[in-house]
Amino acid sequence: MAESEPAQKIRPNKIEADERLLIEAAQRDRALFADIYDKYFEMVYAYAGRRMRDRAGTEDLTSEVFHKALANLPRFKWTGAPFGSWLLRIASNLIADRTKRAARERTASLDGETDRGSGRRVGKGVDAPSQTVGLLPRGASGPPQSQQGDLEDAERRAHLFSLVNGLAEDQRRVVVLRFAEEKSIREIANELGRSEGAVKQLQFRALENLRKKFTTEDTEKIRTEVR
Repeated sequence: MAESEPAQKIRPNKIEADERLLIEAAQRDRALFADIYDKYFEMVYAYAGRRMRDRAGTEDLTSEVFHKALANLPRFKWTGAPFGSWLLRIASNLIADRTKRAARERTASLDGETDRGSGRRVGKGVDAPSQTVGLLPRGASGPPQSQQGDLEDAERRAHLFSLVNGLAEDQRRVVVLRFAEEKSIREIANELGRSEGAVKQLQFRALENLRKKFTTEDTEKIRTEVR
């Protein structure tokens, strides 16, 4: 099993240290991957849900991301980026692969229709189109520039998720429900058994705490660069 390389430009905070310990433990013992799944499931599911057309496609993509992550975990090496960005890169690549596959199937289908219309038989090398419900993502990756932008967005989302994960449990839950699952204040209140006013207060405190975390990390980054 490959050993993790020394971190480069690691942000000096407890959240990242805990994250690294979690990943390294799972690299030594695959049974601990369940902890990674629990920690990052909501982030990956929310990322997939914003790009897929239906729930079944979202669930299938999320499952495939973690399957590939487990298979490739021994080769994961620290570079200073959040671990979540690696998971979202896997998701982005899978979405791009699905988009290309769906495009090939549509082309094969059109070619087959043309051949049948002209009285010619379809060649054996042409695959029959399959049911691809939910395979076409919203904002699908296209040119290299858009793919790079998607990966940069993935890294930002992963970093934000690591900060959200450091919030108090009730605040974290409200943020996930409100912004990842896009539920209304009333829906969240019903799900948590809290009043709408209480949910609004939790959301306000969570966003204030996240703002402070961002400010603190920006200050630490500047100090590190000055040194």
